[in-house]
Amino acid sequence: MRIASLLPSATEIVCALGLADCLVGVSHECDFPADVVAGLPKLTRSAIPGNLPSAEIDRAVSEQLRRGDSLYLLDEERLAALQPDLLITQELCDVCAVNFSQVKALAARLPGNPAVLSLTPPNLAGIFDDILSVAAATGAIARGDQLVGQLRSRVEAVVTAVEGQPRPRVFACEWLDPPFAAGHWIPEMVALAGGEEVVGHAGEKSVRVTWAEVLAAGPEVVLLMPCGYSAEAAATEWAALPRPPEWETLPAARTGRVYALDANAYCSRPGPRVADGVERLARLLHPGVFQ
Repeated sequence: MRIASLLPSATEIVCALGLADCLVGVSHECDFPADVVAGLPKLTRSAIPGNLPSAEIDRAVSEQLRRGDSLYLLDEERLAALQPDLLITQELCDVCAVNFSQVKALAARLPGNPAVLSLTPPNLAGIFDDILSVAAATGAIARGDQLVGQLRSRVEAVVTAVEGQPRPRVFACEWLDPPFAAGHWIPEMVALAGGEEVVGHAGEKSVRVTWAEVLAAGPEVVLLMPCGYSAEAAATEWAALPRPPEWETLPAARTGRVYALDANAYCSRPGPRVADGVERLARLLHPGVFQ
């Protein structure tokens, strides 16, 4: 089977299922596993200029969406030449990948009329279901069952380890300027890791908030996990941003429990590494348990 993956989480799922050799092309954002994606054709590119600060990216994205324009451009000629049997995309978030209707329309024009699989996980259960869907679509059902079983076991081990521990109040910040409260599976990951998300809501979209709302919620831990950023990039941008006047009164700021995370690897992408994310969050929230 020839697979074209149009989003990073799909690429990670395909590789975790042992199907890396089936990939014929990936999105420009696919960066893991590095040894697999390095030599593969890139089938998308961003319509937003790179290396912009958070506030300018937010303005550019908002303007693109207001006009009804896609945030990503698809290389139809290259995709046609690759002759994939399966395209994997998503329709959960307009900001995260090529527009789903655009992919469907393109697939209908491609030679062989390849199948299109859309991944739309609102929560952890949905992520595991999507792994099983990719496994079913690629004939790797047994491997999918095994992989999901392993991921569930790892998450359950974390839940058992933090059971009975105090649950710190957490704000998971999915964008820095302006601040966005994380949604979808992130609040659930926080809960599984033994914390309580006090601004964002599980299973819902991330939402723009104000620092006044964050201060009013009084989080004891702040997780900086801007979508698409590494931990180093998040920390660098956060250090350059002005703080609200009352920032130092926040419990998390007073105790130094403000952490920059690798959102790309462990938080934003609905793929196998969410289990790593739950484990890492648990170690941050309950360091005494995981020594």
